[in-house]
Amino acid sequence: MTRSVWVKADDTVGDWDDRRARITAALEAGADWVLVDEDDVERVRELGDINVAAFRTDGDVTLVDDVDAEDESEPDSAAKPDAVVVGKDGEGDATIDIPEDFSGSADLSTLRRRDGDLERGAYVRILGKEYEHFAETAAEEADHTIVVGEDWTIIPLENLIARIGEETDLVAGVTSAEEAKTAFETLEIGADSVLLDSDDPDEIRQTVEVRDEAERESLDLEYAEVLDVERVGSADRVCVDTGNLLDHDEGMLVGSMARGLVFVHAETAESPYVASRPFRVNAGAVHAYVRTPDGGTKYLSELQSGDEVQVVDTDGNTREAIVGRVKIEKRPMFRIALETDEGDHVETLLQNAETIKVPTREGRTAVTDLEAGDELLLYYEDTARHFGEAVEESIIEK
Repeated sequence: MTRSVWVKADDTVGDWDDRRARITAALEAGADWVLVDEDDVERVRELGDINVAAFRTDGDVTLVDDVDAEDESEPDSAAKPDAVVVGKDGEGDATIDIPEDFSGSADLSTLRRRDGDLERGAYVRILGKEYEHFAETAAEEADHTIVVGEDWTIIPLENLIARIGEETDLVAGVTSAEEAKTAFETLEIGADSVLLDSDDPDEIRQTVEVRDEAERESLDLEYAEVLDVERVGSADRVCVDTGNLLDHDEGMLVGSMARGLVFVHAETAESPYVASRPFRVNAGAVHAYVRTPDGGTKYLSELQSGDEVQVVDTDGNTREAIVGRVKIEKRPMFRIALETDEGDHVETLLQNAETIKVPTREGRTAVTDLEAGDELLLYYEDTARHFGEAVEESIIEK
C-alpha cells in the first residue's frame, strides 16, 4: 500500500491568502495532494508541482474560460486538476439530504460521469450510518473516497476500511499528525491516505513524516560469524554520499550476495585521520548490491545522483535517502566471509581502512580490527535476485 497526504485548501478554510499559505506549506513539506475549489486550480499550478484535486459543485466542467463550440482544441492542461471531487454543497456534506435511493443522487450521478482521464473522488462527511452507506455506494465509482468524521470515532473508519478498503483509495479526514498516525494504523491495515485540515505548517510537515514512517519497512537483522578477513588487493570502491545527514547508529546494507547484506555504518565517527562525513557510507566494491527503499537492490556501480537508497539503523528501522554523489576510486580491499545462523556462507568486499565501521556484538568496530570469530550484523533473506527483484529461482553465488 502506498500512503499519501492530502491537504484541504478550499474556500472553507479562508480567503486566497489563507489557502495559498496551506498550499505552500503542503508543497514545502512534501504532501502528495491538495484539495481545492475549481477556481483555484490554475493558481495552484503556478505555485508548484503537486497533485491537485478540485471540488466540483455544479456538475459541469468549469475549469477554464468558455471555449467556442467550434474550437475543438483541448483546453489548457495547466488549468485542469488531476482529480475531480464531488460531495461539497451536496449530499456528501449534508447540504442536501441524502435520498433513500442513493442511485438517484445528484452527487453520484456527477461522480459516474467520466471526464477524459481525470480521476474521480467522492467527499462524504460521516454524520451517521446513512452516510457510511453513502460512502460505500460512492466507493463503487470513486478512485478516491474521502471520509470526514464529525465527533470522529474509530468505529466508522474501521467499518469503511473493512468494507471498501480494496475498492478505492480511502482518504480519512484528520486535523493533526496524531490523528493521521491513528488513521494509518486502524485495523492494522489503515486508511490509504489522510486529508489534513490544518493551518499549522509544522502539523503538515509532521503528518508527512507520519506518512513516511507508515511506508517504511522494519527489518529483522541478525548476527553472522566472521569466518575469514582476507586482504585481496585493490578494486574499484564506491562511496555513497547522500543528500541527508545520517545518525550515528545508521548505515546501509551492502554485499556481494543479495541474500546476505552486511550493515556498514555511515562515517559519523570522528577519526584522528579524517573529519566525520555523516552523509557518507563507504559501501564496498562496484559489483556489490545495496538495498533500496522498495525492498529491491541495485549494484553500487549503477547508483547516480537523484537515486534513492535505503538507510537502516542497528534496530532494523529504515528510511530513504537521496544519493547526492557517488565516488568511485581504486582502493585496497578486504574480503569478509561470514556464516549465518542458517549455515549459509555470504561475503562482501570492504575497503581496507580504519574509517569503515561495522556493528558487531561488541559494538562499532573498524573493519581493520575484524577477526575470525567476531559476529557481524547483517540482513539475511533466503531468496535470489534478478535485476534487483526477489525471484523464486535457483541461483548459485560464490
